[in-house]
Parts: sequence; structure tokens; C-alpha cells
Amino acid sequence: MPDVAVIFGGPSPEHDVSVLTGLQAARGLAGRGGTPRALYWSKTGAWFEVDAALEAEAFLDGVPRGASRLTFVAAPGGGFSEPGGRLGRARPVEIDAALVCCHGGPGEDGTLQAALDLAGVRYSGPSVAGAALGMDKLAFGAVAVDAGLPTLPRVLLTAEGPEPGFPGPYIVKPRFGGSSIGIEVVEDLATARARLGANPHLWAGAVLEPYRPDLADLQVAVRSWPELELSAVERPLRSREDTEILDYRDKYVAGEGMAGARRELPARIDPTLETRLREAALRIGALAGVRGVARIDFLSDGDELVVNEVNTVPGSLARYLWVAPVVPFSTLLADLLEEARHRPTHAYSAAGADGTVLRSAGSIAGKLG
Repeated sequence: MPDVAVIFGGPSPEHDVSVLTGLQAARGLAGRGGTPRALYWSKTGAWFEVDAALEAEAFLDGVPRGASRLTFVAAPGGGFSEPGGRLGRARPVEIDAALVCCHGGPGEDGTLQAALDLAGVRYSGPSVAGAALGMDKLAFGAVAVDAGLPTLPRVLLTAEGPEPGFPGPYIVKPRFGGSSIGIEVVEDLATARARLGANPHLWAGAVLEPYRPDLADLQVAVRSWPELELSAVERPLRSREDTEILDYRDKYVAGEGMAGARRELPARIDPTLETRLREAALRIGALAGVRGVARIDFLSDGDELVVNEVNTVPGSLARYLWVAPVVPFSTLLADLLEEARHRPTHAYSAAGADGTVLRSAGSIAGKLG
């Protein structure tokens, strides 16, 4: 019988957080009986199967001891396989459904999702399109604006070009990134542009927003199976009052990923503000094609509310937010796998390619003359 798998790691700045989320998910599934297959994606892009009961420290030096090398083929009949030795054939890793626990980079931008689609592996979390939209801060911001949702101005930051249309200070963010890594607060446009060449997380693109110290973070999770549902609203807390933004250390450096971060949960906010936030979160869930469980981040001063971003593979799979309604972690995981089985993301088809165009094409050489 095919096995359930947990996929984690990946060549991403958020590799370590992904390891924590993957190990948490493996423990949660083991608690329901049976042991999932733990598929580890190394920092160099190689695939391995590891013991699902490992602790985080086993990954400190990279691939843990005892790991078994795997091959992955993104093609029909492909997927994961174990090498068969000198004369033996490769043995397929039969997977019924996989939990994707990869944060940032190719694990959350649609790359991994596209490969799994091509291989016919059923998986949890965003589709290719949903992952790509969630990872692209500029595109997601444009979708929110077009839908009439409240947002801060967000423009593409380039080394040259027009003024942004709003004064500093500014927040500079990687255009493609799933966390707080690479985000900086700067005083003026000249400094922001200088960071393009100095901050490696901005080399693939950057966006610029006004820095609003009066706005604080509010977050809510949304899950799509068995029906669209929102969690309690949380207010993440910064580790120090003198920090300008909720940074990477606030979110993750607490031993349990996002599950160990400081927070006010449920957040003590005005009921009218919470209603507005929930209405906006449901609209974003539909607009962004949320599949699985996602976390939607807002900013607020207690009255004003603006949409910040959507995280399509949130840290710890946002398990800590499900306190009202109460959703046990094991139930959350089981529902993610059920959705993977019963609501597949995409099946490619050549329907319509009936040869009509090829028959009428004539000579290719003649068309090049």
C-alpha cells in the first residue's frame, strides 16, 4: 500500500525552518498511528530519505547520518525512487499523498509543485499558480489593490527610475521571499537603491513600501479543507521594543519554528476591526486560490487595516493558530492529506492537439527562407 510522506528542507534561506516544520509534521502523523516517510531535500538540491524520528540537531551539518539517497524524476511514471544497486532496478517510492513543508525558494514558489504535478505525486498546499502568486510580493500586492482591498503603496525598486510617489523612511523587501529574511528599513531612496547591490536577498528583485512604525502585525490562518475556515487572529510580539519590524528571529529562533514565537492569541482587538480582517482574509483566500493551510498577514494601528502578504506554506503549518476553533494538529495534518487525495492540483493534457496545425504547416525550411 502506498505510504504517506513528508517533504521538507530545500535549497532556500528558510531551509532550517522547513526542517523544523517537517519534523513536527512527521511527529504529528506518527501520533495517528504508522510512520510517514520523511523525504529530505538538501541545501544542494539532492533528495534523501531520513528517519522520521530524528531531532533537529541531526541536520546541523547537512545530510544526517543514515540517510538514503533518492532519485526524483519529474515525468509520468517518475517521482521518487531508491537506487537498485549495481544490477538491480530502481525501486519506486510509492506515495499516496505528501505533505509539503518547504518554506521559501523553490519549495514555496511553485517549482516543487510543478515538478510533483509532472510526476503525478499528490501533495498538500498551494498549486503552482497559488504558490507563485504568494511568493511574488509585487504581483500579490497588485491583485489586492485590484480587488479594492486596503494596502500600503508597493512599487518595484530599481537602481534607476522615477521616485516612488511616497516619502521615506522605507521598507525594502525581497520581491520573491517567504519570510522576513532580507527585509530592511532605510531612511531614503538613495540608501534603498544602494542595498540592491549589497543585500543578496534582493538580487532577484525588490519592492519598496513606506515604513509605518504605527502599524503592528496581525495574522490569521485559513484552511481550505473540508471547507474554507479561518483561525483565531494573533498579534505576534517582537522580542525587543526597539526593533523596527517583526524580524526573522522574532518569528523562528525559539526552538519550535513559528510555534515557539511570542504572541497574543487570540489578539485583543476591536470586534469591528476583527470583522473587517476576517472578511478581507476570506476574500484573499479566494483571490489567491488558497489550498491547504495558509497564513495571511495584516498590519494595523488598531483602526486602520492593510493587507501585507499571504504565506502559502506557513511556519509550523500555522498549527498554533487553531485555538478558536480548536483544530488539533493531527486533524489539521489529516485534512491536508485528504485534500491532496481528493482535490488534486493539476493534470496536464494534450487535448486539442489533434495535428491540424501540423498538417497545414507545410515546409519549415520554406518558412525560414
